[in-house]
Amino acid sequence: MATTAYADPAAFLGTSVPASWTPSVSRSIRRSLFGDLVLIAFLLAQCFDGVFTYIGVVTYGVGIEANPLLAMLMGMFGHGATLTGAKLLAASLGIALHMQRVHGAVAILAVFYFFVAIFPWMTILF
Repeated sequence: MATTAYADPAAFLGTSVPASWTPSVSRSIRRSLFGDLVLIAFLLAQCFDGVFTYIGVVTYGVGIEANPLLAMLMGMFGHGATLTGAKLLAASLGIALHMQRVHGAVAILAVFYFFVAIFPWMTILF
């Protein structure tokens, strides 16, 4: 009976076969209180912006929407479907930034939404 031998990968590839990357356990479990609070603020900003935008568009018409892309999509798909899709997309992207530990960007976006989207709607609607 003949025996078969396998070649060492380093002999014909020049390097050994790379090991798969696995994150350390402490890094994957580590939480950031600042990041969690910022994400909650960002998600609340998305919710309030969606609700206020819906109320404003129903009350004053699509012409009050400052984003021309959203205004066009509202004409095609309706107010609720467009705003739901836009806010779900924005929330998903904010969560993705949070998962990548880019908490500063999420914080800046949350503050931006509060000052540029929510406060103007509050002054118009209330």
